[in-house]
Amino acid sequence: MNLDLNSVARICGHHLALVLIIGASLLSGSMAQAGESKQKSWRDSFAALPSGRSFSGMASFYSTGQKTASGARFNPHGLSAAHRTLPFGTKVRVSHPSSGRSVIVTINDRGPFIRSRVLDLSLGAARALGITGAGVARVHAEVM
Repeated sequence: MNLDLNSVARICGHHLALVLIIGASLLSGSMAQAGESKQKSWRDSFAALPSGRSFSGMASFYSTGQKTASGARFNPHGLSAAHRTLPFGTKVRVSHPSSGRSVIVTINDRGPFIRSRVLDLSLGAARALGITGAGVARVHAEVM
């Protein structure tokens, strides 16, 4: 399906144009099939993934803040994470291949706000994975 972004944007506004284009690409079958095991980039982390699906990329951690986007109080020592679109309460197994460690976190916040990253982990989760020294690390995440 060929869409002229400028025409749609003039007629419908930029936000609606984006929704229409994403919807058209979903309907045209451009998203990966559930059985495929392709490595995901940060762009793929925008979509809510069904259980068993995974994605990889860079993760960072944060340890400040009072409230999360879900409304819960932020516990820097807890095992939680921020993701751009996964539903709050989603359990995700995050693995750090270099160290061989993994941890199950709960999505309770939105982010990361740096394009090249797929997750923002709480300090507790980052410590469990052993990535606090580096600040950022390549991780593999699987929706539980």
